[in-house]
Amino acid sequence: VQLQAYGGGLVQAGGSLRLSCAASGRTLSRAAMGWFRQAPGKEREFVATISWNGARRDYADSVKGRFTISRDNAKNTVYLQMSSLKPEDTAVYYCARAVMPELTTLPSAYAYWGQGTQVTVSS
Repeated sequence: VQLQAYGGGLVQAGGSLRLSCAASGRTLSRAAMGWFRQAPGKEREFVATISWNGARRDYADSVKGRFTISRDNAKNTVYLQMSSLKPEDTAVYYCARAVMPELTTLPSAYAYWGQGTQVTVSS
């Protein structure tokens, strides 16, 4: 599986961005998907996850109410809609495919990772 994340960029605080993660080589439809992020000098952290059929979702407390994860299995794509962005959301965002169908926040449960897309939020 190859994952390609895109949609990052520079945005002012309070703005919005939508990240996309397109998969090739293998279907995403039977696996949970997740978004993680890594800020400079910090460890990679969980952002959001969605179950294989989109019925269940979970978010990090820091993004609840501001970010929404979704998926379109027909397009083999996962999305992360980010609103009310804050400077502390600045990071490289990674999408990942889990080894199980149900959602999980554990990085170790994700076998495939995209290359990351930079999100920078200016104050």
